[in-house]
Amino acid sequence: METQTLRLFVLAAEMLNISAAGRALGMAPAVASTRIAKLERFLGAELLHRSTRKVSLSLEGQDFLPYAREMIAQEEAALAVLGKGQTSISGRLRFTAPSTFAQIYIAPLLPAFMDAYPDLMLDLHFSDAQFDLIEGSYDLALRNSVLEDSSLTARKLADDKRILCASPEYLARFGTPEDPAELDSHRMIAFRDRDPRGLVSEDGTVTDFDPKRCAHTLVLNDGQTQKQATLSGAGISICSLWLVHDELGSGQLVQVLPKYEIAQKPALWLIYPKSNVVSAKVRVFIDFLTEHIGKKPVWAKTA
Repeated sequence: METQTLRLFVLAAEMLNISAAGRALGMAPAVASTRIAKLERFLGAELLHRSTRKVSLSLEGQDFLPYAREMIAQEEAALAVLGKGQTSISGRLRFTAPSTFAQIYIAPLLPAFMDAYPDLMLDLHFSDAQFDLIEGSYDLALRNSVLEDSSLTARKLADDKRILCASPEYLARFGTPEDPAELDSHRMIAFRDRDPRGLVSEDGTVTDFDPKRCAHTLVLNDGQTQKQATLSGAGISICSLWLVHDELGSGQLVQVLPKYEIAQKPALWLIYPKSNVVSAKVRVFIDFLTEHIGKKPVWAKTA
C-alpha cells in the first residue's frame, strides 16, 4: 500500500469528499477516485460509500481508519529518525474541546500557532457536548473527565479544581450557607447532570450533596451561561476554577463553603487514539497547549 494513497483515504474520510481530498494532495479528481478504488480492491472492502450526493465512511472504513493513520505516522517517524522527514508540519488537524474553555484559553492562542505552522490546516469543533473521537475522525480532544475508552490515550494538561460559588447579591438576599446541609434550602445552578457530589471537610468527613434536593435547581448545558447566571444572582453553582478565577479575584463572585472541597478531583485531559507513534501534527499541538496553558495555568494562583 502506498502511503500517499493512505493519506488520500484519511483526508477523504475527514472531508467526506474524495475530489477535494485529491486536490489537497495535488491529484486530479479522476486520479483520486482511481487510487481509492485500487486501495479498496487491494483490501477487499469498500472503505467509502459513494452516491451522487455524498460520500460516507463505511463500517470497514471506520475500522481501517485508525490503522491507516498509524501507518502514516510510522512512516513519518521512521523518516524523521533518518533525517528525511518533512521540514514543515502539514496536513489537517481535527480537534474538539469544550466550548467555554476553548473561547477563553484556546482561541486567543490560535494566531501564534498558525504563525508557527502555516502549512497545517486546523479543523476545530468547540462544543460542551462530547463527541466520539474515532467516529468523528478527530485527531485530538480536550476532556475534563476520566478516560474510560481503552482505545484512547490520555495526557494530563492541567488540574481542574471545582468550587461552590455565588454572587454577593445572591448571598445578601438568601444568606451564606455555613454547612453543606444548608444547601438544600438554596437555589442551585447545575451543569449538564445533577449527580450527587461529595463535600469533604477539613477533618476528612464526607457529606453527600445532591442538587436535586435543593429548593430550586436551574440546569444549564453551557459553561459561559452558567457563569453569567451565577453572576446575575440566580443561585449557587459548582464551577471550574479556570472559569471563575477572575470573578473571584474581583469580588464579583464569592466562594461558598470554602472549608469544604468537592470530593472529585477532575483534570483537563488531552485525548487521542491509541498508537505506537503520535503523528507530528498532533504532537506539536499537544506541546503548544502544554507550553501555553498546562505549564502554569493562570487559574492555579487562585487555588
